[in-house]
Amino acid sequence: MKLARFFHKGRVHQGVYRDGLLLDEAGEAHDPEAVAWLLPFTPGKVLGVALNYADHAEELNLARPEEPALFWKPNNTLLPHKGTVLYPRGATFVHYEVELAVVVGRPMKRVKEKDALDYVLGYTIANDLVARDFVKDTFRPPIRAKGRDTFLPLGPFLVVEEVEDPQNLWLRAYVNGELRQEGHTSRMLYSVAELLAFISEFMTLEPYDVLLTGTPKGVSRVRPGDVMRLEVEGLGALENPIEEEA
Repeated sequence: MKLARFFHKGRVHQGVYRDGLLLDEAGEAHDPEAVAWLLPFTPGKVLGVALNYADHAEELNLARPEEPALFWKPNNTLLPHKGTVLYPRGATFVHYEVELAVVVGRPMKRVKEKDALDYVLGYTIANDLVARDFVKDTFRPPIRAKGRDTFLPLGPFLVVEEVEDPQNLWLRAYVNGELRQEGHTSRMLYSVAELLAFISEFMTLEPYDVLLTGTPKGVSRVRPGDVMRLEVEGLGALENPIEEEA
């Protein structure tokens, strides 16, 4: 089931996406192009994992992490499907990162790897944008690079009870219709279950917390005027235009 939230004619609706239409609480159908999309849910904590694909680490000339390299993604970065990404003034190298995002369904504390997926509510698509101008090797996480307003488009749906295996999904990123990035979740260094077990060992994960699971090789520059379209197999497509910050 693909759950969505959207705004239409002065009202916020929660509904489902089916056969190309958004169905609201009353079963009324809406054209997806005629509504204002909202985040499909209200996220709690948002955690990211850096360098979770070997080929991405290699393209950045960085060593593979010996354990999951975690960072925070602050909630001011959140942006819904079709929302406008603001390109920072003074930046010269901003890039997208297509990622599988995992949404926690119930509290997790010291959960074993073999049980971890039982705690997952669903999945969505994330675009973990980075202003690489502000990434420095002397510290992590690069909050100035990743923590900017609008730097985490998320959506368009919260997909529940449809993903059989999160380690068997294709990811793709397009810019202005051109395929720029492609990867497969089977190539993660640390699987979804491993990551959830690792984090829950020292941190309680709560309902609607979000885990960004990393991006594969293929990041490249985007600029004001570009439109990014990110796809994760079975989860739809997350699309956002870019405008220069005022």
